[in-house]
Amino acid sequence: MRIVLMASGEFAIPTLRSLVNSGHELPLVITQPDRGSGRGRKTQCTATKAKALELGLEVLATPNVNESAVVDRIRELNADLGLVIAFGQKIGAEVRELFARDCINLHASLLPKYRGAAPFQWCVINGDQETGVTTFRLVDRMDAGSIYVQRMTGLRPQEQACELHDRLAAIGVDAVNATIELMETDPDFEPVPQDDTLATKAPKLSKSDGHVRFDQPAAALANRINGLWDWPGARCQFVSKATGKAETVILAMARPGASDKPTETPGTIDFRRHVATADQFIEILEVKPTGGRLMSFEDYVNGRRIQPGDTFEPVA
Repeated sequence: MRIVLMASGEFAIPTLRSLVNSGHELPLVITQPDRGSGRGRKTQCTATKAKALELGLEVLATPNVNESAVVDRIRELNADLGLVIAFGQKIGAEVRELFARDCINLHASLLPKYRGAAPFQWCVINGDQETGVTTFRLVDRMDAGSIYVQRMTGLRPQEQACELHDRLAAIGVDAVNATIELMETDPDFEPVPQDDTLATKAPKLSKSDGHVRFDQPAAALANRINGLWDWPGARCQFVSKATGKAETVILAMARPGASDKPTETPGTIDFRRHVATADQFIEILEVKPTGGRLMSFEDYVNGRRIQPGDTFEPVA
């Protein structure tokens, strides 16, 4: 099949590699423009562009896939399928109608659940037991098109959002391949409309979403910490009772700890190095100090000589 891929993020890379290895034609990969990143604002291309160039594919980086010059370029290709994966731009009707078979999207949730920019993160934050990926027909409304294929998976204990991202990207390969096979073997197949009454939202996360407090249930807090890693990260301050010094840290992994009801103020570290919450204790497993490396909480405890009575407090 002749496919135009519109993608930017790392989520697309396993599928891109699979399409090339499977012998499909990819006459063009469309992606977001190069942008500055990091402290030095060094210009970097998207992950998809880097991989596509490595594979010898033609790449078009554009801030607007719907502009006339881009539309004309796509039209010239006479492609069968438009495939969108973590692209970051809305695809207008004029572009969607350029493809002989359809224009579809690979989405990191079991639609209609978690329509939006951060589906796998909210899945972890909300403590879901299962999730998956969906291929669906692109329409004007976000993530609302009819469904071709879904693939399901369970969540693992203490699975972080970044880990789930990588697993879903791999599962997405099978979903896309199955969708293409369906199109090739059953040209009359019509995707199944979504039930809009079951739709939930997965809005884009911001840095402020990473400000965490310990005056909530331990299970909910652990899910939030795991769901916010590796971005924006669950931020709080470690405060030493002995010195009064405060240090901003990012909590990267956690799980519910001791089940006894805390007598300490939420955020207080006890003799077991567990942390008091609203209903029980939480066990921090990984932490990243500001400007430091990701480390086990045990290493952090030893390095900072943490004592019972030290606290984790909200970022001011």
